[in-house]
Amino acid sequence: MNISWQWFHRLSSPKWFYQLTSRWLPWIWTLTAILFAFGLYQGLYNSPPDYQQGDSVRIMYLHVPAAFASMFFYVLMAVAAAVGYIWRIKLAHMIAISAAPVGAALTFIALFTGSFWGRPTWGTWWVWDARITSELILLFLYFGFMALHKSFEDREVGDRAAGILAMVGLVNVPIIHYSVYWWNTLHQGATISKFEKPSIDGQMLIALMVMIFAVMLFSTAILLMRTRIEILDREYNKQWVQHEIGEES
Repeated sequence: MNISWQWFHRLSSPKWFYQLTSRWLPWIWTLTAILFAFGLYQGLYNSPPDYQQGDSVRIMYLHVPAAFASMFFYVLMAVAAAVGYIWRIKLAHMIAISAAPVGAALTFIALFTGSFWGRPTWGTWWVWDARITSELILLFLYFGFMALHKSFEDREVGDRAAGILAMVGLVNVPIIHYSVYWWNTLHQGATISKFEKPSIDGQMLIALMVMIFAVMLFSTAILLMRTRIEILDREYNKQWVQHEIGEES
């Protein structure tokens, strides 16, 4: 067995993952705080207002990172569910079920901030725009995943049933991303992805990229914490868990 597969199998161990993330989390939280402090200062004070939207564009610094992270965490959830389904790795299912509430919260934030941004920009709180509608479907997919998982008394059966839904729902992610190109929508096209000539001010671009990393790190930290709790809940009778709890108490 080569080194990469040895590392993969080791990482799939709940015990090793729990112990490893206990060392990661303090660094992730520290870096998250630094990025949020810089990103919020850059976005709220140091970047210029938009020439059309004025200061309302500053909602972008939360809306765009939340929307990006909502899609990323759905992909992560679906991939983890697929790994658990195919290779029967318990930790993968734990990650998938832990990612669902995080992704749902990010999706709700994206929809909520988008509504507030749309009011001064479009003159309405909500329109059945292709991207908004597909993002709302994403929220329902998260809710459906969590509800389906909870509907089974046997947790392993719930893992597999919810995992199938997550994998099927993955088709919605590219629809969200490409909806502005496939249909006539109110949303603008790409801005930060056009690296040759980004259609956004440099200071705004810096703030937006920092906030994306900050939101991603914050969400990752929450995911790791939720996964650690899920591990303790499922592995409670294992000797190593009792040892860990004894050391932390």
